[in-house]
Formats: sequence, structure tokens, C-alpha cells
Amino acid sequence: MDNILILGGDGYLGWPTAMYLSMKNCKVTVVDNYLRRNLCNQLYIYPLYNIPDLIQRTTLWHKLTGLEIKVVIGNLQNSELMRSLFNGTVKYDWAVTNQFSGIPSAVVHYAEMPSAPYSMIDYKTADFTISNNLITTNNLMWAVKDFSPDTHIVKLGTMGEYGTPNIDIEEGWLEIEHKGRKDKFLYPRQASSLYHTTKIMDTDLLWFGVRMWNLKVTDLMQGPVYGLEIEDIKVKTDENLYTIFNYDEIFGTVINRFIVQAIVGYPLTVYGAGGQTRGYININDTLQCIYLSIKNPSANGELKIYNQFTETFTVKELAERVKSMAGKLGYDCKISLIKNPRKEQENHYYNVNHKGLLDLGLKPHYLTEEALERMFKVVEKFKENIKLDIIFKGIKW
Repeated sequence: MDNILILGGDGYLGWPTAMYLSMKNCKVTVVDNYLRRNLCNQLYIYPLYNIPDLIQRTTLWHKLTGLEIKVVIGNLQNSELMRSLFNGTVKYDWAVTNQFSGIPSAVVHYAEMPSAPYSMIDYKTADFTISNNLITTNNLMWAVKDFSPDTHIVKLGTMGEYGTPNIDIEEGWLEIEHKGRKDKFLYPRQASSLYHTTKIMDTDLLWFGVRMWNLKVTDLMQGPVYGLEIEDIKVKTDENLYTIFNYDEIFGTVINRFIVQAIVGYPLTVYGAGGQTRGYININDTLQCIYLSIKNPSANGELKIYNQFTETFTVKELAERVKSMAGKLGYDCKISLIKNPRKEQENHYYNVNHKGLLDLGLKPHYLTEEALERMFKVVEKFKENIKLDIIFKGIKW
């Protein structure tokens, strides 16, 4: 039985990962300080529906399944809290038994401020993003080094680290020939937000730990995620176990946002010409990728990097797909091409190698009409909760 520690276990990906791995017979502990919930409250950008806190959800999970997900509430910028998760001194805020679960075989690192727009609001949000994300990663690296060097770190990176170079994007590494000599380097990164820049720095920190201390790391360069329902979770119909779902421009991902906008008749906000191309992934495939990475760990002194997405689309293509489905379901949906508030290339070359996870056994869920219709049906249940004034605020950089 794998002993898995999930940092950031209350988030959009963290909570489904906890349930998914619990169903896979893993011993799961989640840690969170409710950062995303608190930032939403501070910015008045409430999610589509309210969700119980972690202790309430894990209590319900245990009642419905008989499975235990242990909970620690705390800020992982606190190095002593981080170290307690690996040295046996941790105090659980919820657990069937308070006995230490043991050294984690793997730790899934989601514990960061996850929004590019938030990181660019002003110098205060930028300062918080940089300090929160890098200190947390540094604390994790040192705790593993000092107490559990065989623990496999699975870090969630982002495809946004690469930017949009005018050459093919490889899976994390690039072989260079220069003046008759060859070597392999991390693929060049060129982020377009300070959030994405912190993810580059995470990679650099962990690559340092791999080279200097023989740590075991897998870095997952993930594209934007969409979706809500988790297929492999038997109790998915209980709305109290749903994950957080944002539809604002700060924390909402583009497909999720477009579906909400279509349902309430808010024109789909396409930035500029809409030619920005990215790799997208269904939330069910994110969970597959995490599990496959855990089951195929890096060796000591190895950094594996996978590009984690299944399909590429332009933003305009996504808007057209959502508009088409909205029309079939009786919604009058329009697309609005607005002045791009971001500094980014709207038309660019984009060809990305993403074979690694497919070779490990990833079975993709594609953005079919059926998948879009299911998302519409779920969001429709909460239509009365949607607040038009939080959908778009035009954060610029």
C-alpha cells in the first residue's frame, strides 16, 4: 500500500487526487491552509457552489467508503510543519487514528498559489506568489533530503513555463550541439507571468536537489484543466464531495469559464484574435497522470519530465465548440473578441512532444460533444449561484 502525501489537498486538483488515490488503496494524507478559499473571499470571486471544509469532507468520505484520508491544516511556508510530515512529529487535525502514517513513498506537490492573473494584479500579489511558492518548494526539498531521500516528489508544473517558442517543445529536455560538443539541458523556459516564473524556479530548485542530493523527482508540465465529475469515484454523485469550481478570470480555467458564461448569456471573452494555442487536459486524465507517475517513480538522482495534456486548441476554437453546444442545448451564446489584457503572442507556432505519459498507459478523455454536454448539465444545476460581475475584471499586464 502506497503512503501518499498531498500538499494542497483542498484545491481543484488536490481534493479529487485525494479521493482517487484513496480509491486506489493508497494511504492518503492531505495538507492545506485553505489558501484558495481565502483568496477568493478576499477578492470577492466566489466559486460556483459552496463546499464543506476538509474535515467535513474527509469525515463524509470515511462514512461513505470506509476509507481514511488524514488531514493536516497548516501553512507549508512553515518549515517545521513541513518537516513534521516526514519526521513523525505531525499532529493530524482529522484522522481515524492519529498514529503517524509513516514516511511517504510519494508526495504530490500542489501547494502553490495557482493563478497567473493573481500574480500580476500588483506588487503585493506578486510578492506573495513568489514567496509562497518558492518557500514551500524549498521547505519540501529540504524535508525530503533530511528525513526521507527515497520519497518520490511529484511536482505539478505547467506548460506555461515553456512559453511559445518558434521551435518544437520537447518533454523537458533539449540536446544541444555547440562548437562540436553535445550535452543535454533543461528545455529553455520563458514564462509570461510571475506565477509561471515561480514554476520555472521550482523546477530549478528540484533539479538542484536531484543533482546535489540524489532526490527522486517527476515534474508534470500540465496544460489548463477542465471538468468536474470524476468517473472512477463511486460516490461522485454526492455534491458535498465535489471539488472547488471557479468561473472567474483569476482562478477559473478557460473551458470551465466559457461554459458558465454560455449558460448565463455572458458573451464568451476571447482575448484578442483568439489564436493562442495551448494543450488542454480533462481532470480525469490529470488523476491518471498523477497515478501513473507514482507507479513509475524516478530513480534517486533522476528528474523525469512529462508534458501533461491530451489535445491542443486555440482559444477561438474552444469558444466555437462551447457556442455550438450551447446552441444545441437552447442557449443564445455569443463570442466577444476583446482587447487582450495580457502581453502574449496571439498567433504562434506550437508543436509539443507529449508521448511520455501515453507510453506509460494514459487513456485520454477528449473534449467531445458528449463531454461538453455533461459539463453543461452539471453547471446548470448551480445556475442561480452565478454572479455576472465576477466573470471578467480585465486584469492587465
